[in-house]
Amino acid sequence: MYMQKRYDKKNALKDPGTGLTDITNEKPDRTVNLPSQKDLEKEISNYLSKKYGGRIRVVSQMVFPWQAKPDSTDRKEGADSEKGPKISFNLKPEELEAYLNRYVVRQDMAKAVLATKICTHFNKITYLQEKGKDPHSIGSIKNNIILIGPTGVGKTYLVKLIAAKLGVPFVKGDATKFSETGYVGGDIEDLVRDLVQEADGDLEKAQYGIVYIDEIDKIASSHHMSGPDVSRAGVQRALLKPLEETEVDMRVPHDPISQIQAIERYRKTGKREKLSLNTRSILFIVSGAFGGLSDIIKDRLRKKSIGFGAEIDNQDEMEWLRHVKPQDLVEYGFESEFVGRIPVISILEELSEQDLFEILCNPNNPIIMSKKQDFRAYGIDLKFEEDALRLLARQAYQEHTGARALVSVVERVLLPFEKKLPSISVSFLVVTSNLVNGPEGELQKLLENLKDKARLRRYQAMLAEEKQILISRLEQEELPRWEDSKLKLTHNRLDIVAQLSLKEDLDFREASERVQLWIGQIKSYEDSFFNRCGLRINLEEDAVDMLLYSCLDDSSNLYVQCERLCNILEYGLTLIREKTAQDVFNISAEAVDNPELYINRLIRECY
Repeated sequence: MYMQKRYDKKNALKDPGTGLTDITNEKPDRTVNLPSQKDLEKEISNYLSKKYGGRIRVVSQMVFPWQAKPDSTDRKEGADSEKGPKISFNLKPEELEAYLNRYVVRQDMAKAVLATKICTHFNKITYLQEKGKDPHSIGSIKNNIILIGPTGVGKTYLVKLIAAKLGVPFVKGDATKFSETGYVGGDIEDLVRDLVQEADGDLEKAQYGIVYIDEIDKIASSHHMSGPDVSRAGVQRALLKPLEETEVDMRVPHDPISQIQAIERYRKTGKREKLSLNTRSILFIVSGAFGGLSDIIKDRLRKKSIGFGAEIDNQDEMEWLRHVKPQDLVEYGFESEFVGRIPVISILEELSEQDLFEILCNPNNPIIMSKKQDFRAYGIDLKFEEDALRLLARQAYQEHTGARALVSVVERVLLPFEKKLPSISVSFLVVTSNLVNGPEGELQKLLENLKDKARLRRYQAMLAEEKQILISRLEQEELPRWEDSKLKLTHNRLDIVAQLSLKEDLDFREASERVQLWIGQIKSYEDSFFNRCGLRINLEEDAVDMLLYSCLDDSSNLYVQCERLCNILEYGLTLIREKTAQDVFNISAEAVDNPELYINRLIRECY
C-alpha cells in the first residue's frame, strides 16, 4: 500500500505540447504531491478522447510510485548513450560462406558476396570501436546490398540463414506495401521499429540488425511510361535517409501505447525525452526479380560491341545480368541517389532441374525435413527413394517457380497419405517413383496389404543405408565439442548419434550434443555412488555405450537403468570391500547387461 498525497491542481504544471498536467515538480523528488488514482485515470482518458475521438476510459489496478525499476526505454538514444554500445564480432567470410554451403545449393557468387560484405560490415565496426574511433565518421560507406534473381532461388532464405548465424535482429518487409506517405497508418521507418521489437526492446542490439526488403524492383518508376511515376519515386526518396543514416523516432502518433509510455516518462522525469534509433549501423539488403533488366543491359552492351552482335545475342538472360551496372538500374527506373546508397550488387542464378534435385537431397533442406516431421507427428517414419526425389524435382522444375514449387509438388503427392495413414496402424512410408506418379493407386495397394514383407524389407534397407551415410558424414565432420569435453567418440557412439538423428529428425550436431549430455549424466552417477557408500566406480567405455543404447527409445530409461545398476552394485561391492578392502572398481558392459550375474560372479571369486 502506498500513501496517496493530496493533489494540488493550482500548482500543477502544464505540458504545452500535450496539454497534460505535469504531476511532478520541475525537479522530482520523493516529496512530490501525487494525484489520486481516479484523477490520473480521468486526465489520461480525457487526453486520449480529445486526440483520437470517441469515448475512451483508462482503468488501472494501481498507480505506480515514483521509484520504478529502470527498463530498456529509460535509455537515451541508442548509439549516443554514454560512449556508444560495443559489439564483438570475429567471424571470417570463409567461415560464414562454409556455413551457407551446408544449407544452400549453388548461388556461389551470392554466397561469397553476402558472406564477405556482411562479415566486413560487422568486423569493421568492431575494429573501429576497439581502437576508440568513430565507426560512423563523415565519409564512411555502408555496404548495403541488392540481390537480383528470379523467384524461388533462395534470396530470402540466404538472408535469414545469415541473420540466424550471426544472432542479430532481422526483419523482412515487401516494398510493394510502402507508399510515400505511409500505409495503414505507418511508413518505411516502421521496419526499423519492428527491428527494435525483434531485439526485445534493446536499442543497442537493434542498431546492429539487418533489414531485408523484398520486391524492391516493384518501386522502380515505369520506364516505359511517359512522365514520372510519382508514387514509386516517392517511396525511393523515403528510403534514402534510412539506407544511409537517420534518426527514427520510436514513438509515433498512431501508436497509443507509445503515447502512454511518453506520458509516464514525463510524469517521472519532468522532461520530454526523445527515444530514437540511428540507422547508420543497420545493414539494408534489398532484392527483386527485375524482369526486363536484361534487355536494358543487352542494349547497352550492343552499342559498345558493334560488329560482335552475334556473339552477344547468344548469351542467356543470366549472362546478361552478370554485366549489370548502376547505370542499368537507373535506366530501369531507380533514382541515382537510391542506387548510390546500395553499392553492392549480387546476382542469383535460376535453378535447374538438377539443382532442385540436390536441394531435396540436402539433409539440411527444410522441405523434406518439415514433411518428415508432419508424418512423425503421427508416429510415421517417412523415407524418400532417390528416383522419387528426381521425379519430384522434374515436376517442380516444370512449374517455373524455383524452389517454391518443390513444396507444392511434395504436398500434392503426399496429401492422400497424410490424411489416411494416421487412422491405421502404419509406422513407416517409403516414397517411391510409382507413388509420385500415382499416389491414389499406391495408397490403395498399401491399404489392401498393410503387412507387405517386401515393403518392410525396402524400408529396413533404406534405414540401414541412411544410417551408414550419416555415420560417414559424422566421421568427416568436425565435432569440436567432443574434443573440448575430452569424451571418446567411439564407433558405437557414432552409431548412437546417427540413430538418434534419424529417429528424432535432429541435425547430427544436435543429436551429438544430446548424446554428450547423456554421457555426462551417466558419469555423474560415479560421483553419486561414491557419496552414497564411499566406493569409487569407473564405468568403462563399453558400459557407457550400453547404457546409451538403452535410452534411444526412451530417454527416461537412462535414469531407471543407472539407479538399478547402482543399487545392485552398492550391495555386492560393499561385501567385497569388507572381505578384500578394495574400494575402487572398474565396471564393464557385463555389469550393465546383467548386474545380478556380474555381482554374483565377483562375490564367488572373492570368497
